[in-house]
Amino acid sequence: MIVIGAGLGGLSTGCYAQMNGYRAHIMEMHEIPGGCCTSWERGDFTLDCCISWLLGSGPGNEMHQIWLELGALQGKEIRHFDVFNIVRDREGRSVHFYSDPDRLQAHLIEISPADAPLIRKFCNQLRAFRRCLAVYPFLKPVGLMGRAERWRMLASFLPYFNVIRTSITVLMTQYSARFKDPLLREAFNFILYEKHSAFPVLPFHFQLASHANLSAGVPEGGSLGLATSIEQRFRRLGGEVTYNAKVDEVLVEGDRAVGVRLTDGRVYRADIVVSACDGHTTMMKLLKGRYLNDAYRRLYTETILEPGMVFPGYFTLFLGLRRPFPEGEPCTTHLLDDSLAAQLTGIRHPSINVQFRSLHYPELSPHDTTVVYATYFSDIEPWRALDEGPEQASRRRGGQELHTLPVRHGRGYYAAKRQARNAIARFLEELYPGIEDAIAVRDVSSPLTQVRYTGNYDGTVLGWQPFVESGETLEELVKKHGPGVPGLANFYQSGVWATTGGLIRAAAAGRHVMQFVCRDDQRPFTASVDESGPPPTHVVIPVGIRATAQNGTSGPNDASGRPEHTRGAVPRGAE
Repeated sequence: MIVIGAGLGGLSTGCYAQMNGYRAHIMEMHEIPGGCCTSWERGDFTLDCCISWLLGSGPGNEMHQIWLELGALQGKEIRHFDVFNIVRDREGRSVHFYSDPDRLQAHLIEISPADAPLIRKFCNQLRAFRRCLAVYPFLKPVGLMGRAERWRMLASFLPYFNVIRTSITVLMTQYSARFKDPLLREAFNFILYEKHSAFPVLPFHFQLASHANLSAGVPEGGSLGLATSIEQRFRRLGGEVTYNAKVDEVLVEGDRAVGVRLTDGRVYRADIVVSACDGHTTMMKLLKGRYLNDAYRRLYTETILEPGMVFPGYFTLFLGLRRPFPEGEPCTTHLLDDSLAAQLTGIRHPSINVQFRSLHYPELSPHDTTVVYATYFSDIEPWRALDEGPEQASRRRGGQELHTLPVRHGRGYYAAKRQARNAIARFLEELYPGIEDAIAVRDVSSPLTQVRYTGNYDGTVLGWQPFVESGETLEELVKKHGPGVPGLANFYQSGVWATTGGLIRAAAAGRHVMQFVCRDDQRPFTASVDESGPPPTHVVIPVGIRATAQNGTSGPNDASGRPEHTRGAVPRGAE
């Protein structure tokens, strides 16, 4: 079996392939594993751009079993903050979104007693979701469940039917509009860091409930450390990885996938090919648009072009600071005024998420230093318009594909990056005086950077958007046809383009695709927990509340009770 891509979807597919007696060979265009789940070095700093929380990092749910089967968490410390996110408005008032429903309820009612009934309802639903997570299915795809299995799954959800129904039928934008307090009315939209206009209330409950159950922490060693652990599990199982190997074409003979051709001309033959790379590239380039029935063709040539059908990319600013900033918060979404937002190219909503990332991963930067990670959802088109020359602009007007073309950056592009970088740095200086003088390292990326390094469509990091036409169409197609394409045998898709969601979905996709492969080969599927290391340990880190005149609270923003960490031997990334 050949697997295209060593992101989490590809690594997971390879691991489960080896567990089931297949010889898996992963082809990766980069020189390290992980795909978007990665980090890189700048001077003495390792900059981690991915995991802010990892669903399934703690026990009591099927997500956790998948990570243990992949060897992702064994022997690691999992860190949890007692606040999922802080949302701070333009006047400095803040909402601390504690995942513990009792603490959250008391905090929200203190902010707005007039909203107490709605607050209690939200927190009661959160309490129900904490119990619901134990029965939420991740181990087996619904398309492979028999009638009895489906009935058992539905029966397990009966106690939570009303809370799920009401959470999935109301958009958070609609729900938040019910609050009388203007701060809560706006802040609830940013619980998950950015504003997700198409999300119902359900994913907000799901993430908060996972966090409250200590199953949405961050793993020691960070994103590249997680990917490297899974790659090591794959190699222990007997798998093979070839890096700096970019696939140019999936070879097809007699309507069967038989191997791949790399961009350097090398050919590798295989009985089965699984693509765990960018979905649009897979369908339209590697398969050259063949084998798309009407539904798939519409998905990849029409629906994908409509606004909101794929997750946007990010603008990212890293700052490596020479000294500690104990007043820094692990995760805060700042709501911006229009003048600052106007300086941030491609911004979708006037907000940025700021993380003092060294609180998450102290081992990835020198002692007594700080890493700041500031991001915002960003459309790619404004960046592309700054970047393209007359020839590219002409080709775009002619309708030719430019989503994954190599880019040659121009002056306008670099000027826009500098403007956004400097605007965010000035904003942070106002909040945390001394930051600008402490800067040792700056690192900036746009959605075009994501295209260049991963080939992802329009710089997206998560592929299809759930709860909209694209994600719902994909789910129905996978239920009907499996994770392949109709008419092409021995070919499958894995990773985020074969599902919807983040890292746990990508990892689960590898397990699911191998269940379809085993079904098609009429062999039983098997999986086992990696026994090479001890189970992970967990630590909860308290987050203080900064004193402000607006919210009337007091108390230092410190990390009292936080364990001492030292810089460890953690896998290091490269650009």
